[in-house]
Amino acid sequence: MGINLENISIGEIKTGKLNKITDVPGVKVGHATIKENNIQTGVTAIFPHDGDIFNEKLLASSVVINGFGKTAGLVQLEELGLIEAPIMLTNTMSVGDVLSGTTKYLISKYKKIGNEMAAPNILVCECNDGVINDMRAMAIKDFHAKEAIESAGSDFEEGSVGAGTGMITMSLKGGIGSSSRVINIDSSNYTIGSLVLSNFGRIKDLKINGRKIGKELYNAHKNTEVEREKGSIIIIIGTDIPLSNIQLKRVAKRAGVALSNVGSIIGHGSGDISIAFSTANKIHDDNMHSMKFISDKFINDVFRATIDCVEESVLSALIHGESVKLKSGKTIYSLQDSLKKSNLKL
Repeated sequence: MGINLENISIGEIKTGKLNKITDVPGVKVGHATIKENNIQTGVTAIFPHDGDIFNEKLLASSVVINGFGKTAGLVQLEELGLIEAPIMLTNTMSVGDVLSGTTKYLISKYKKIGNEMAAPNILVCECNDGVINDMRAMAIKDFHAKEAIESAGSDFEEGSVGAGTGMITMSLKGGIGSSSRVINIDSSNYTIGSLVLSNFGRIKDLKINGRKIGKELYNAHKNTEVEREKGSIIIIIGTDIPLSNIQLKRVAKRAGVALSNVGSIIGHGSGDISIAFSTANKIHDDNMHSMKFISDKFINDVFRATIDCVEESVLSALIHGESVKLKSGKTIYSLQDSLKKSNLKL
């Protein structure tokens, strides 16, 4: 019997129904996946809400934990603090194609874009999947962005799927992972969810629930692991808690604590980027905006739930990963297969 998140207890806060970012009402996720010999890659799309995202923008913020990355759209997000398009994830060399495909999708949906309306700011985030995937083949085309967008729903696959298809985490097979937490603020329940594109770290550093299990796994992987601390992680945090841009930036910063909890040193060559948004206040093209935000006296509860969410999302990416054999003959093991190989249990 394989491990699952029920074998692992991260924190004391209860999860949402699906234990995914889509437990936040309105959030949807979709994938486009390519698995063809040496092409192991894809696209993942996150819709921050199920309404008109371009005309009903959301407050958002971002934190660059370590900036070895090629993400598009962060400059305007930092300047204006708004999300107005689906958030897209892919591999490093496909950012341009996914940006083009998402732009074409929005142009087809909004006939005034580029004429009477401004061009959309589209966030396209990336990690390097070049160990498993032949990135030089440039297999991602602009239509894969549309495919991911149109497949978006409230439930979705994790692990080696979409943008996570070719990713490696802690020298094991990584990819897409997600989790959620439900907290009570001023007698109302709210949900915090996260989704990660996980592609960082080395096996010796892996920690699960505080246990330094990576050191126990290492001996079985001396000839198979990706040794160097490099890679990246993209962290998307969504919530229906009414938060200001400043509060969202503070929430996004806490993702770094979660990375430390699983063993990351946030290495030199890692592009570690966290983006947080709230669905509570929708921004229309009005002359005046009226918004509500929680008091900071509740913010520690939000921080704690966020840290638990992101930590569990990384572990979920590992748990749902699938072993893959490279052309060189090397195997990137899943956490499941690594534990079997090492005769270890969580």
